[in-house]
Amino acid sequence: MKRVEIDPKKRGIGKTVVVVEDNATIRKMIARAFLSDGFKTCGEADNGREGIALAKRIKPDLVTLDLSMPVMNGLEAASELRKLLPKTPIILFTMFSDDVVREAAIAAGINIVIAKTEALSTLLDHAHALIGA
Repeated sequence: MKRVEIDPKKRGIGKTVVVVEDNATIRKMIARAFLSDGFKTCGEADNGREGIALAKRIKPDLVTLDLSMPVMNGLEAASELRKLLPKTPIILFTMFSDDVVREAAIAAGINIVIAKTEALSTLLDHAHALIGA
């Protein structure tokens, strides 16, 4: 039987994430980052309503949301997700990360707001801190 070595740098082994982002290029980039970090599942949705439906199905360990999306924005989705998944960490990954947005995000149940100007490695670091991986 062949042993499989697990790369210690891949901290997301066995975890699931839902990425909710209306920009397909950015969404795919975030998904690839999580999958390359060892996450077993990365569900993708392009608006808050689809993200909620997906989260109901796969019960993720983590959710990332964009703020500005059609149909349902990230703050509206976060409030609904918080009711469905009260302990699941939610990250708002957005271009809009001022104090007003941060306060609204906290009120909606979001754990942390990260600016899209940050490196994807920063997003992953915060994700792992939140899920304890």
